[in-house]
Amino acid sequence: MQKQTTLKTCASFEGKGLHTGAYVHLSINPAPADYGFRFRRVDIDGQPEIPALATRVSFTQRGTVLTGDNKETISTIEHLMSALRANGVDNCRIDLDGPEVPILDGSAKPFTDAIRAVGLETQDAERKYLVVTHKTVYEEKEKGLRIIALPEDYFAAEVNIAFDGTRCLANQWAQIESLADEYDQVYDCRTFVFLHEIAPLLNMGLIKGGDLDNAIVFVEGQLTNEQKEELAAKLGRKEVTIHPSGALNDRDLKYANEPARHKLLDLIGDLALVGLPIKGRILATRSGHGSNTAFARQLMKEFLN
Repeated sequence: MQKQTTLKTCASFEGKGLHTGAYVHLSINPAPADYGFRFRRVDIDGQPEIPALATRVSFTQRGTVLTGDNKETISTIEHLMSALRANGVDNCRIDLDGPEVPILDGSAKPFTDAIRAVGLETQDAERKYLVVTHKTVYEEKEKGLRIIALPEDYFAAEVNIAFDGTRCLANQWAQIESLADEYDQVYDCRTFVFLHEIAPLLNMGLIKGGDLDNAIVFVEGQLTNEQKEELAAKLGRKEVTIHPSGALNDRDLKYANEPARHKLLDLIGDLALVGLPIKGRILATRSGHGSNTAFARQLMKEFLN
């Protein structure tokens, strides 16, 4: 019988949010058994808490956003949630003085490193699971999107991605068979975006805190010298270059399939919003935050009621 865990002590972070650009201080704090994961907005009167559950998801454009009872929000939670779940944390309170989890380097590595540094404390309560007892499927046929959960004695997952018509990311695949043993193969994989998506996302009020230090920017096709000079000026850099992988500014990929591994990292974080560790095998094709969290709600309805 496995016991629940929490952190031995507080782990703290600070940095800007990817989408809001707001500079935020965040701390992950120990919490009692059966508390789960809860975010607390310490900058708002009454310090409202938002349970980290898929039923609280309100927005999924380029990140996962939770909304509280009085419309307070916490955005871009997926990398932190991924690190908490993959590193065996069951209970913690996450305090923030702003609306968004800091993006840091665009991966889950800083969160994982801090969790491992402070260590876990075993609690006197049995760990509970969401157990997949039969096959269940989520589909968006028009997008070629499908997520399947199959029975398994532990958590395993694989992700297939495809960005049709791109030379950088035509088809990629990533798999994890054991969170305990293999999470280090995905935890440092960074978020990514295509260069042609940046202007539309900015027009939507997103990625205000995005830069080349917290995201991989893929460039489709060639840029003229004039375009490179214009882009460098916008980014506040002397010059920009394009790596053979298509990544801007010679940011060599950590793995040939780093984008697929990052999507797997995101999937783990979004599915943590079922509220319990999962025993099941997840197969995801062309998934994103919207489908991940919709599937999490489906799992909760089928296997927790």
